[in-house]
Amino acid sequence: MSDRVAVIGAGTIGLSWARLFLDHGLDVVAYDPAVPPGTHDQVEFAADVAGAVTGATFVQESGPERIELKRVLNAQIEAAVTASTIIASSTSGLLISDIQSGTVHPERFVVGHPYNPPHLMPLVEVVGGSLTSEATVDAAMAFYAMLGRRPIRVRRELRGHIANRLQAAVWREAFSLVATGAISVSDLDIAMSNGPGLRWALLGVFLNLEASGGAAGIAHTLDHLGPAIRDWADDLAAFPDDDDYVRPVIAGVADELAGKDMARILASRDELLTMLIAAKKDTGLS
Repeated sequence: MSDRVAVIGAGTIGLSWARLFLDHGLDVVAYDPAVPPGTHDQVEFAADVAGAVTGATFVQESGPERIELKRVLNAQIEAAVTASTIIASSTSGLLISDIQSGTVHPERFVVGHPYNPPHLMPLVEVVGGSLTSEATVDAAMAFYAMLGRRPIRVRRELRGHIANRLQAAVWREAFSLVATGAISVSDLDIAMSNGPGLRWALLGVFLNLEASGGAAGIAHTLDHLGPAIRDWADDLAAFPDDDDYVRPVIAGVADELAGKDMARILASRDELLTMLIAAKKDTGLS
């Protein structure tokens, strides 16, 4: 693969991808209809899609989450690249089989969904569609690994892929707990960030279950807690079927942020994320 990569769409995700690519010495050209041609924030912007993708062997499409628009972009991309160019979509939840439908070379389309922001977060979800070749999936996995990411192969197409579905499951219960008065927004954030969130950040779901079982491992955990977990799961809330939950959540977040600077919080978060990711790598937990 050559050193030229194209980024189509320069919103939050696209610009973060561009930063990651530049940090790894790649030649990056981007396109976004809202950005004039020229160099902006060290990224070269082309006047149109063709100008960005011509000569690129890998295209990271990060346009809006609308299937019709992605199909228009794909047609413009395919008209300007070679048949071997890999086209990866950053889509948060669309199916790649729908995205590649009607393309000239559907075998080279793949989902490359990052965890935001991609220049910091290691996870990339790679999903092949019904017409994607195994060679494309393998090449995408290798490309993201070369960038220091932790790509995972999603083996069945799902709306939202994997990480967003896990998040949605937590959000569903969090919204319900706040809306029903079980807990405040700030205390729920404390519960997650000082409880399971810390452990999950280090070992994930299943290895933490293994650790919980002591010497007998996950088998003991599931044997001991299985019935209780089933009862808890049966008692979980469905996602709210109206917007009544929105107002108390927004008010709770405002209370949690009272007197605090969100920009400073995010800067501290990013600094800690960088340190945590480095520490995990150094200790072999990445």
